[in-house]
Amino acid sequence: MIAGLSKAITLYLAPVLTLTAILLSLFAYLAPVLILQDKVALLTVTPSTALVQSASHAVDGPSVFLGVLGSCSRLNNAAHINCTIATLNPVYDLTALPSSAPRLLLAAPTQATPVFLGLGLACSIIFFITFTLISFRHKMGEKMTANLDKPIWSRLSTWLGFFGFMIGITSFLILRMWFGKAVDDFNDSITLQGADGPQIIANVGNAFTMVWVAYAFYAVPLIISLSKLNVKATK
Repeated sequence: MIAGLSKAITLYLAPVLTLTAILLSLFAYLAPVLILQDKVALLTVTPSTALVQSASHAVDGPSVFLGVLGSCSRLNNAAHINCTIATLNPVYDLTALPSSAPRLLLAAPTQATPVFLGLGLACSIIFFITFTLISFRHKMGEKMTANLDKPIWSRLSTWLGFFGFMIGITSFLILRMWFGKAVDDFNDSITLQGADGPQIIANVGNAFTMVWVAYAFYAVPLIISLSKLNVKATK
């Protein structure tokens, strides 16, 4: 039973988890400019009276959604969403926010971060393809099986998976610290304005939750791949 469960996890569950991790990471990387404009973002600025009044209540107003490749915004909850062009060196469009809002605190990270994230995603995609091919090599004919049985493919797949994991999660951790600091400074600045401050509040977006789930899934096939490589190395 244990052997069957182990085989099922390696052959079927691990590739599915890898694909899920890649899709979640892609959503977090491409949103909100290219997909899920008002659903997924790294940082959001939404209408709220929490920072300027003792009692918070629902209020209509401007919203801004910031991501890796650009930003989206709308003047109110019923307005059309406008997004910037997707680029590796984005300049966020914050014109929808009131003039009293501390816009300068919501700056985009350096260009290197989106580039490294893209590199990490590319490694992850190649890892998914090679890991899946190696796992199902016994069903691809004798010639393909013999080719994929070569140690070079296992080592290449494992190293690509390792680099994809480390580059990706490190880049997102840097982004989390960057936007976390931006949220704190932005909200503190509005709080200092008192009752005359703009009725908006900044929050860390749900894209980071998707990322942490993605890399938790990613760890499963990576550990399997590393374990196989270690077993072959000790033979």
